Amino acid sequence: MQLNPTWEFVSDRVMGGVSEGALSIASHEGQPVARLTGRVSLENNGGFVQMAFDVTPDGSALDASKWAGLEITLRGNGETYDIRLRTAQLTRPWQSFRTQVTATPSWRIARLPFDRFEPHRTTQSFDPAALRRIGVLAIGKVFEADISVAQVGFYR
Repeated sequence: MQLNPTWEFVSDRVMGGVSEGALSIASHEGQPVARLTGRVSLENNGGFVQMAFDVTPDGSALDASKWAGLEITLRGNGETYDIRLRTAQLTRPWQSFRTQVTATPSWRIARLPFDRFEPHRTTQSFDPAALRRIGVLAIGKVFEADISVAQVGFYR
């Protein structure tokens, strides 16, 4: 199942950081591609730029329990990025379920099994029936971010 994301840009500036970045939408082979670029800075307790989207238009949960995991078509500058999932179970903005992926210079499909996503700052277990939000983050070290995502969906 392919998703139709409406990507949003978020950076550490929401909490006083100084990372700079941008989200742009381009076209590749006739389909939209979201591109996150920027410079991640650890100054002022910062350290991230992010593009993310709610999996449903109204922000409610989507039942993804029929699928084995997330499938993302991506490319980038060879850096490693976080993929973060948020569910209806989570109540704090710093809570998530996360894994990492490397964005190679050539387009590739990354299959990320749900059981690979680790809880962060929560005691909850990941429940794919309560999926609300998906994010792609450049985080945790000083570097130039450049990652493009052509498709996001689920696989069996």
